[in-house]
Amino acid sequence: MAKKVGVYIHIPFCASRCKYCDFCSLAGFDSLMPKYQDALIRHMREFRQRVASYYVDTVYFGGGTPSYYGAKRLVKLFDVLKTYYNVLLDSEVTVEVNPDSVSFEDMKMLRRAGFNRISIGAQSASDEILEFIGRRHNFRQVEKTVLDARKAGFENISLDLIYGLPNQTRDDWADTLNQAVALKPQHLSCYGLKLEEGTPLFELRDTDMMPDDDAQADMYLYTVEALERYGYYQYEISNFARKGVESRHNLKYWALKDYVGFGASAASNLGSQRYTYIYSPAEYIEAVQSGGELINEYENLSNYDRASEYLMLGLRTVNGISEDEYRKIYRCSFSPISDLLKSYMEKGWSRFVNGRWSFTPRGFLISNRLISEILDTQADQKISSSIPWMHSVYYQDRFEGF
Repeated sequence: MAKKVGVYIHIPFCASRCKYCDFCSLAGFDSLMPKYQDALIRHMREFRQRVASYYVDTVYFGGGTPSYYGAKRLVKLFDVLKTYYNVLLDSEVTVEVNPDSVSFEDMKMLRRAGFNRISIGAQSASDEILEFIGRRHNFRQVEKTVLDARKAGFENISLDLIYGLPNQTRDDWADTLNQAVALKPQHLSCYGLKLEEGTPLFELRDTDMMPDDDAQADMYLYTVEALERYGYYQYEISNFARKGVESRHNLKYWALKDYVGFGASAASNLGSQRYTYIYSPAEYIEAVQSGGELINEYENLSNYDRASEYLMLGLRTVNGISEDEYRKIYRCSFSPISDLLKSYMEKGWSRFVNGRWSFTPRGFLISNRLISEILDTQADQKISSSIPWMHSVYYQDRFEGF
């Protein structure tokens, strides 16, 4: 069977930074765009032999704000990819856009070039909230962008939304969902706001402006229930889609499939190798131009590491995990893990359907805690099957300083 790989291209440029953002993004550095474009093209050309035997079946242009970078530059990058890589004709090709930086002509150009999926950063239907969090558009512009995308030929449209925003009530969030669904997108990503240190919104963390954990949980459970009524099924913690139009590219991340990244901070996963490029766009440009070191972090994953990731990522999805799949990666007993999942099932946090374990919506709410417990159980199983003295050493290191 031919090997397949996804390609992610990171575009770090933005018109301005939103107040919640801690991604690799730059505002006010437009002068770097031409050099960044040259670096991406050179990097893609030089890397092509590493994946010469692969077929590219998904491509994702993320950011930052790719639409702010410009449709002409994006089309050029995709043309380079098609020239040097084995890009399948039926590949899913996604581009992220913001309503304030994309035009109908831009979307026509992208669609003609082969882009076939568009992800629109909507975030909220409340213009007041959008302005407060630093978005440069209103919801009327979101509606226009969706209509223009369809007129341009896009049949696969996704909207990004955020709940738990400052001063947002459940009624505000319900209105956002209703207005988003009225636009009939094929896909919805609904993310709970996470306050990241160093962002302006982080300073509001202890104020009455921020919905508390219970309020966020209520919004999340309402999301799952409401979108199911509207015909969007949940296939991952934060993602909902019409049947058959799940994000094929993002599914690669959760299913441990191969993908390669280009650009500052982009990550790659090829076989047992996992690496991430340097974070600074300026340093990325310099490293590509000079032939210097591009990689910031590198791991050569063991079977145990891959099994841990299988648990951690698989349990983010509604498809979940199975004992057979786990044991194909790491030949160790699954029983302690299944015993823990059974205890979760008694509390309404997990379910077992057709030989697969997955979390319920209430389990997803506390999935970080549950997955941590599962990984601890996996670690204990690894130690118990090893030489006896390793057990005491492991726990001494692990709890040293507590």
